Amino acid sequence: MMKKREMTIFGRFKSIRDAMMLSFSVLVVVAVLIFLLIAMNFTKKTIYENSRTSTSQLISQVNYDIDSYIDYMENISWVAASGSDLSRYLFNQEQTPEEKEAAKARILTQFTTILESRSDIYNVAAVADNGEALINSGADSLNKYVDVRQQSWYQAAIHSPTGIAVSSSHVQNAIAGSYHWVITLSRAIVNEQTGEREGVFFVDLNYSAISSLCSNTSIGSKGYIFILDEKGSMIYHPQQQLIYGGLKEERIEDILASKGDFLETEEGEDSKLYTMSKSEKTGWTVVGASYVTELMKNNRQAQMLYLLAAAGILIGVILISSFISSEITKPLRRLRDSMSLVEKGDFEQASVEITAENEIGSLSKSFNAMTQKIHALMEQNIYEQKQKRKSEMKALQAQINPHFLYNTLDSIIWMSEAGENDQVVLMTSALAKLLRQSISNDREQITVAEEIDYVRSYLTIQKMRYKDKLEYTIDVEERILDVWIIKFVLQPLVENAIYHGLKYKETKGNLDIRGYRRGNRVCLVVADDGAGMEESELEHILEKKEKKTKSNGVGVYNVQKRLQLYYGPEYGISYISRKGEGTVATVTIPLDGGKSNEETGR
Repeated sequence: MMKKREMTIFGRFKSIRDAMMLSFSVLVVVAVLIFLLIAMNFTKKTIYENSRTSTSQLISQVNYDIDSYIDYMENISWVAASGSDLSRYLFNQEQTPEEKEAAKARILTQFTTILESRSDIYNVAAVADNGEALINSGADSLNKYVDVRQQSWYQAAIHSPTGIAVSSSHVQNAIAGSYHWVITLSRAIVNEQTGEREGVFFVDLNYSAISSLCSNTSIGSKGYIFILDEKGSMIYHPQQQLIYGGLKEERIEDILASKGDFLETEEGEDSKLYTMSKSEKTGWTVVGASYVTELMKNNRQAQMLYLLAAAGILIGVILISSFISSEITKPLRRLRDSMSLVEKGDFEQASVEITAENEIGSLSKSFNAMTQKIHALMEQNIYEQKQKRKSEMKALQAQINPHFLYNTLDSIIWMSEAGENDQVVLMTSALAKLLRQSISNDREQITVAEEIDYVRSYLTIQKMRYKDKLEYTIDVEERILDVWIIKFVLQPLVENAIYHGLKYKETKGNLDIRGYRRGNRVCLVVADDGAGMEESELEHILEKKEKKTKSNGVGVYNVQKRLQLYYGPEYGISYISRKGEGTVATVTIPLDGGKSNEETGR
């Protein structure tokens, strides 16, 4: 008889490891759930009570701070209102006009000092029943359409047992042109002759200090503090405009009717706990509104802590899996980083060392071989470009225009026959210097000062040839003379200006060479007042198809090409020209002389 095979729960798993993980997870979850059932009720109650106590302490502290602030303002009002000058001035006691004006000046000085020292005070003023008034610095006046004596804050101070009153929030309209929401602290002024209260000193407070006291006290991320007076009117609320606009409501009637310090509302997710503290001094009630969901946030955190403990093994498994996957993908990440370096042109650090004998190891070896080959090809290309540029430089050095050389030697012979020996020496020296600079010096770059000397030698010869038909000036800032520049940049431009701009001019031609620094760039300018060019000619002057002339065998195209090849496309020659007015050629190079491009042969 065959026995029936029984399949247990654990027998359904293909590995013991999976069975152990599941059984252990179930045991932990059950244990945590039992613990939660016992502990959460106690934890919830404790957290709630602690939150209520903490909030109550915060609100009491705000109430105390506001009372201290009002005390401080009362002291200010006492100092300002208790002086004999104020009483005598307001009630027209025996004073000469000079004495009265002096007293007024002293009082207004005191008022001004108070205003300047306190940014939370809008107005400081004293008003008497007889119509006398002193307001702020003296420039303001009472609103003639308002009877100040009928204002609630005025009557409150006159009839208060202490002679002091603090108003609710209101718009102050007693002072002409000043209509601010304020809280008025008023103090009765006694006429010393009659012993009666016949005036009031008052200070209008803005909300900055009270707002600061309330907003600096945090009751969770959504909780807030507001203030009510004895009648339930809103003195301060962080969303005052919404309250006045009817877009937000508070349970004011319930708060005033509450006999305790706490009131909890049932509003679902928006359930609130109102915590109240009433001031014995002002009669105001400071109310803290906190959301129950925030108060119980710690309770939720405790729940999450227990749940995380229950899921510990699962998280452990996830972490181990994460570690293994990280180890597997680490070579791929290294390969990715190396590719990023290659993308940025950094071949020196792009090699990746992966010793694994698998597909990733094979891929890394191929990648290294590829990057080395690309790097070698790029280095070879850079070397060839550098050699090409050097060859071009040598060609330029050899291209002293034969027509120019012939004409110069002819001029030397002519001057020698004419007995102009000094001129012969000068022209010969300039020619020798020009030739020496052209055929010597293997450096690819020279200083701006050397380039200017080369051009000066060239212009010396041309000036002697053309005599009064050519005038030139050279003005280069001293601070750029040591800047490095590739050779033979200015001479082709100067030659071009003479032969195409000034040579056929009937009157004397002027050539100006300037050099200056602009930011991180150096500008060298060759300007002439010669024939100029049409816009169509200007568009083609820097193109390769520019025709070579006997006066300029190289042309400005070659200069432009060398400048941009060495410094980059953002540098080079730019032209401005008008037909019949002249031409301005500007060479722009970097201030560092192209050090960032490559190491030169200086």
